[in-house]
Amino acid sequence: MSKIVNVALAGATGNIGTKILDALLKSGNFNVTALKRVGSKTTVSAPVKAVEVDYESVEMLRAALEGQDAVICALGMGTDASVHNQLIDAAVAAKVKRFIPSEFGLDFLNLLTRQLPVYENKLKVLNHLEERTLRSGMTYTYVINSVFLDWGLQNNFILDLSQHKPTIFGSGDEAFSTTTMATAAKAVVGVLEHYDETKNRAIYIQDAVVTQNKLLAIAKKYLPGKVWEPVHVDLAEIKAESDAKFEQGTYDISTLYSYLFVAIFQENYGGRLERTDNDLFGLQEMTEEEIEEVVKAYLPKN
Repeated sequence: MSKIVNVALAGATGNIGTKILDALLKSGNFNVTALKRVGSKTTVSAPVKAVEVDYESVEMLRAALEGQDAVICALGMGTDASVHNQLIDAAVAAKVKRFIPSEFGLDFLNLLTRQLPVYENKLKVLNHLEERTLRSGMTYTYVINSVFLDWGLQNNFILDLSQHKPTIFGSGDEAFSTTTMATAAKAVVGVLEHYDETKNRAIYIQDAVVTQNKLLAIAKKYLPGKVWEPVHVDLAEIKAESDAKFEQGTYDISTLYSYLFVAIFQENYGGRLERTDNDLFGLQEMTEEEIEEVVKAYLPKN
């Protein structure tokens, strides 16, 4: 059994990156190095070691990864595939044992989901990763957590509670899996601590299965004086509209989000995970009260 001790983290100051960094340090089992872009003003605190890198230089990345047992990529979804692939190539050159790509989302292994244009960039990365691991001693793990509950509410993504006309996709009773960023970070630590069980595969985790109507009901419970007028949107229609835009060469944030909503809420796209690896990592699903506490944290204050 391989033991992971030295861990390099790319994107340590981002949304999920900060949670992963906290979880790694809390475990007390790892020496953590944070990769930061040359010239970046971001900082990390001891005992984390910060190393400046140029993501366009495989050699500079390789030097930074020498002696690392694992690399965790938490770079944002907007980062071009070429940047991720440079990091993968450098990890192979540095003889890293395990690479965890910046997946942390919906089930891209679902055949319908992976056909959506929004996954084009990500699939370039994942195909490159699998190809490189076949020809080297490096292994990989994908962390699939479906939708982030906390981030999704904070950013009015899975349900916009900031105003009285939230968009409801379909009937609103479509069930989907959700996970907090902190739980996803715990799963990353679990992957490193269960090296053999998580080798070259996807692991699935969730905190809860919810619906938009359930989340809205919680909002109504704690904001009884607010009048809600949800607006229902047909998922087939928004997909057709996005397909038309994409064919015309228009690929804006609205088109991107529409495809993500299809992946989350449309039947057979895997928004609700069929199985999880929660037991492997000792992760307990949320109680109803805990779900309510997360929703309450992101309700409008006035």
